[in-house]
Amino acid sequence: MTLLNGKRAVVTGGTSGIGDAIVRRFAAEGAEGVALDLPTTAEGWEPPAGWRTAPVDVRDEDAIARALAGVDGIDVLVAAAGVVPPWTSIADLDLAEYDHVMAVNARGVAATLKHAAPRLRDGGAVVIIGSLNSWRGDPHIATYVASKHAVLGITRSVAMELGARGIRVNAVAPGPIATDALLARMRSRAEAGLGPEVEQALEQAAAQTALRRIATVEDVANAALFLASDLAGGTTGHLLPVDGGLA
Repeated sequence: MTLLNGKRAVVTGGTSGIGDAIVRRFAAEGAEGVALDLPTTAEGWEPPAGWRTAPVDVRDEDAIARALAGVDGIDVLVAAAGVVPPWTSIADLDLAEYDHVMAVNARGVAATLKHAAPRLRDGGAVVIIGSLNSWRGDPHIATYVASKHAVLGITRSVAMELGARGIRVNAVAPGPIATDALLARMRSRAEAGLGPEVEQALEQAAAQTALRRIATVEDVANAALFLASDLAGGTTGHLLPVDGGLA
């Protein structure tokens, strides 16, 4: 028996980075489902057996509604779609960029839950990708921090609402993960004179952890699997750090 045998899952942001790792981990555990993602991101993606992709921009509520309309009986929902803006000081904050980040990272999660909730099976599970910035701040990324604080609030509130149906709602809080998005952010920070070069930044991040390594997308996928499975049957409304023991 596998942990998600016979389960149907939906993963937003499921064709790249953390989302892709989660889809493949879930598939290995017997789940079938749909990966929702931007058409440009999903292009060329090769889904595992039992999975398909549907084009969705989570800023577009109608697109989410259309994609989920034919997916009744969802056992597991993973909200992994997200964006990471460039570092900037608060004095140089671009409010259009702020609106974009909040539209994807916070409003997109809320819209996904809105249209998935009626289709979630009683006793199902929701896993939302938060961040260590869901509970702590960091300089020059107020926009990102605000969006991930909102994710934690959504997680805690919806857990209380859907708990009556036996649906568990939890979040994963990755620390630094060497995805393309993080590497691009480190590169932009270095170019702006706000941080070291990428290799040095990765070394510094690893040195700050108890394990002396940064977590991987596979680590995050394993945590999502735990929260999605019956192994976490008594856990809801929580944020699970996956950060290598970041000090």
